[in-house]
Amino acid sequence: MPKFKPLARRTFLRGLVGGTGVALALPPLEAMLTKKASADSLGGPFFGVFFWANGLPWHAQHGGEQAGAGHADVWTPSTTGAGYTPSPLLMPLARHNVSVATGLEPKTQVPRSPGGQSDGHMRGFMVALTGDRPRSMGFDHPSHTLTARRPSIDQYVARHDAFYTEAPRFRSLQVGVSNARFHDYGHWNAISYNGPDSLNLPVMNSSTLYDFLFSERPMDATQTRRTQLLDAVLADARSLRGRLGRRDQQRVDAHLAHLSDIQRRLAADAAVCEPPARPGADSGDLIRKTETMADLLGVAINCGLTRVFSMMLTSPATTHVFNNVGVPDNLHKTCHDGHWDRVRRTQLYQMEAFAAFLDRFETHTDAEGLSLLDRGLIFATSEYGEGWKHSVKELPALFAGNACGALRQGVHARHDDGNFSMAHVTALRALGIPTPSFGFNGGETSDALRGMLT
Repeated sequence: MPKFKPLARRTFLRGLVGGTGVALALPPLEAMLTKKASADSLGGPFFGVFFWANGLPWHAQHGGEQAGAGHADVWTPSTTGAGYTPSPLLMPLARHNVSVATGLEPKTQVPRSPGGQSDGHMRGFMVALTGDRPRSMGFDHPSHTLTARRPSIDQYVARHDAFYTEAPRFRSLQVGVSNARFHDYGHWNAISYNGPDSLNLPVMNSSTLYDFLFSERPMDATQTRRTQLLDAVLADARSLRGRLGRRDQQRVDAHLAHLSDIQRRLAADAAVCEPPARPGADSGDLIRKTETMADLLGVAINCGLTRVFSMMLTSPATTHVFNNVGVPDNLHKTCHDGHWDRVRRTQLYQMEAFAAFLDRFETHTDAEGLSLLDRGLIFATSEYGEGWKHSVKELPALFAGNACGALRQGVHARHDDGNFSMAHVTALRALGIPTPSFGFNGGETSDALRGMLT
C-alpha cells in the first residue's frame, strides 16, 4: 500500500473567482490526523506528575536488612525491553502499556550537617521530584522540617520557554485525592514546589476544582480595575528592585512572577470550552475520587486551559488508612511496623488507582479523535524505594502515554544502581525540552533511559 505524506491541517483549496483569489478550508481528513498534527493544533504535548506515597514493598535489592526479611520482589518485571512481562504490582497498568524504569536511586551528595538529610522521606522525595537534595538551610530532622532547593519537575516544565510558546490560562494545576497528612505543615502537604519555601498546595475537593476551572466569567469592571492595580504594583516593584541586594532581588523576582501570573489569569477569557457537569460530593472511595479529578483535568487539558498538572494521590508519608483492603492502621505506621503483605495490598491498590486515572484520560479525545494518552506523558513516582527502612534504592519511575510519538510504550528499562535523574532526562526530552543534562549536587546525568525514546 503506498505511503502518502500527511497533509497539514491548514491545507486549503485555492482558486480564482471573478479574478479574485479565494481559499476554502478542507474538513478534517485522515491524511491530517497524525499525532504531531494533533499536538501542534493544541499547543504541543502535555505533562503530568502522578505521586503515590510510601514507595514499594521491600525486597533484597533495597538492602541487606530488607533481604534478610525474605520477601519476593513483586515490582520489577522479569524481562526487560519492549513487551516486558508485567510484575504482580504492575498488572493493573498493563492495559495502558505503561513503561517502567527499575534499579534507579538518588546520586546527590548528602551533607553531614544538619543530620538526617539521607532519610528517604526527604532525600528520595526531593530527588524524585526536583533532581536535587533537600535544602540544608532550615532542615531539621527531628521536627521533619524541610524544603526544596529548586522547582519540582512539573514547575520546571511549566516555566520552560521551550514548552509554552504562549502561556495558557493556567501554567499548571495541582490536585490531590487523600486528605490524610503526616504533618499539617510544610512539605507534607504538597508535591509541587516553585522553589525554596514555596509550595503549590493541591486542590483537594472536586467541586472546588470545578469552580476554579469553569465558574469564572470574562472580566467585568471590577476585574479590569484589579488588573490596572496590578499593573501599578508591578511597575513600582520593578523600580524598587534596582535598590536591593542580590538575594532580595531574587525574592522580589519570585513575587513579581506570582503577581504576573495572577494578572494573566484575570485577563484570560474563562469561556474557553463547554464545561462538564458539576461534580457532586466527593466519595470516600480513593479510586472514585481519582476518576472524578482525572475527568476534570482531562477536560481542562482538552480545552487548552493548561498543559501541566500534578496529581498527589496520597501525600508524603501518608497516614491514609486503607481499610478497604483489610489494613487497620495508617500506611506510615504499617510500613514501620514491617507488615509486608499489608504494604503489598495498599500499594497494589494505589496502582489500581493510577490505572483508573489513566482509564479516564484514555476516554478523553481531542478534535482529531486521539486520546489524551496519545498526546501526553504522565510521569509517576513515589518518595523512596520502600517504607520499612526508608531505603532510596529501587526508587520507582513509571511513564504513561507516548508524548505524541516521542516516547515508546510498554518498555522496561533496567539500570542497576542507575541515576534517578535519567528518568527526568527521558521525560524532558520526550516533551521536546532541550536537556543536555539534568540533576544537581552530584546527581547530574546526560543519559536517558535505555530504549525509552523514539
